[in-house]
Amino acid sequence: MTALNHTDVSHTVFRLLGIPGLEDQHVWISIPFFISYIIALVGNSLLIIVILTKRSLHEPMYLFLSMLAGTDIVLSMCTVPQALAIYWFHAVKISLNCCIAQVFFLTSTFMSESGILLVMAFDRYIAICYPLRYTAILTHALIGKIGVTIFLRSYGTVFPVIFLLKRLTFCKSNIIPNTTCKHIVLAKISCNDIRVNIWYGFFVLMSTLVLDVVLIFVSYMLILRAVFRIPSRDARHKALNTCGSHVCVIILFYGPGIFSVLTQRFGRHIALHIHVLLANVYTLIPPVLNPIIYGIRTKQIRDLVVCCFQNRNDFNNRN
Repeated sequence: MTALNHTDVSHTVFRLLGIPGLEDQHVWISIPFFISYIIALVGNSLLIIVILTKRSLHEPMYLFLSMLAGTDIVLSMCTVPQALAIYWFHAVKISLNCCIAQVFFLTSTFMSESGILLVMAFDRYIAICYPLRYTAILTHALIGKIGVTIFLRSYGTVFPVIFLLKRLTFCKSNIIPNTTCKHIVLAKISCNDIRVNIWYGFFVLMSTLVLDVVLIFVSYMLILRAVFRIPSRDARHKALNTCGSHVCVIILFYGPGIFSVLTQRFGRHIALHIHVLLANVYTLIPPVLNPIIYGIRTKQIRDLVVCCFQNRNDFNNRN
C-alpha cells in the first residue's frame, strides 16, 4: 500500500509494521510474547484473587500490590494483543481514533503504575518509621482515596494528548514502524509543527515519571536513615527485607525504560528493529515478573497460594 503525500489529504487509517526488518521472523517472535502474556494475565489475576479473598492480606501493602497487579494486566492488554494480531494475522491496519485511544490508555497506564510504585514506597516508609501507627495512618478509606488520586492524575495528565493529536494533519505517511501507536511516533508522521506535542510530552514525563523517581529516592533515603538507627542487627535485616520485593519491582519498571530512552537518544547507529524490540520487552517485563517476585519473596502470599493449590488437590483426590 503506497502512502499518500498530498498536503490536502490526511490519513485516517495507518499501518503498523510490527518489527521492521524482521517481518519473516514475526511468527517465532510471537511465541515468547504469547507465553509472557499468558503468564502476566494468570500471575496478576491470581495475585488479585488471593489478596482480595484472604482477609489476612487486607493490609495496606497488599492492597497497593493488588492495584499494581490490576495495572499490570491493563498494561499488557494495551500492547500484546495488537502485537500478536500483527504477528499472526497480519492485521496491520488501525484507524486514527483507535491509534489515539491506544496512546491514551498505554501512556496513562504507565503513569498509574509509576504512581502506585511511589505510594508503595510511602507505605514502606510508614511501616518502618511509624510501625505502631501504620494501620491507623493508612486506613482503607485513605488507600481508596490514594488509588483514585493516582488514576485521576494519570488520566488527567494524558487527556490533553488526545486533542494534541486530533489537531494534526497526517499527510506525510500512514506507516508506523512499530507494534503500537505512541504519541511522538504518531506526531512525527504529521505535516504540522509538533513543538507543542514535544514540550507537553516532556512536561508529562517530568511531572509524573521523573517526579515519582525523585520522591521514591527520597523515601528510601529516609527509610535507610531510620533502619540504620535500629540497634538490633536482626531488626535491621528484617526491615530491609520487607523492602526487597519493592526495590526489585522499581528496578524492573524504571530500569528497562531508562535504557530504552537512552538507546533512542544516543544509539542512532542501532538498527530500528532493536529499538522496537526493546520497547516491546519493556512493556512486558513488569507485568510478567512482578507477580513472580512478590509470590516468591513474600511469605504470606507464597504460603496462601501453596495452601490454595494443596486444598484443591485434596478436593480432587477425594472425588
